Amino acid sequence: MKAKIHITLKNGVLDPQGKAISNALSHMGFDGVSQVRQGKFIEVDLAESDREKAKTAIDTMCKQLLANTVVENYQFELE
Repeated sequence: MKAKIHITLKNGVLDPQGKAISNALSHMGFDGVSQVRQGKFIEVDLAESDREKAKTAIDTMCKQLLANTVVENYQFELE
């Protein structure tokens, strides 16, 4: 089973990397960009056939290591 995990900064958390990307895009002539927020995308292959056990495992991985839940949100899907 494969998990696709998206990790993003929570609303209200400053995103200096997103701001730098936005500024660079503007300097490159992409004037229609008003805001950029950057995040992380992680794929995890699991040797688990039980969907509920896989969800629990991925949720625990996110909470304990992959995401800083103080400033980041995460969501995942299983395939």
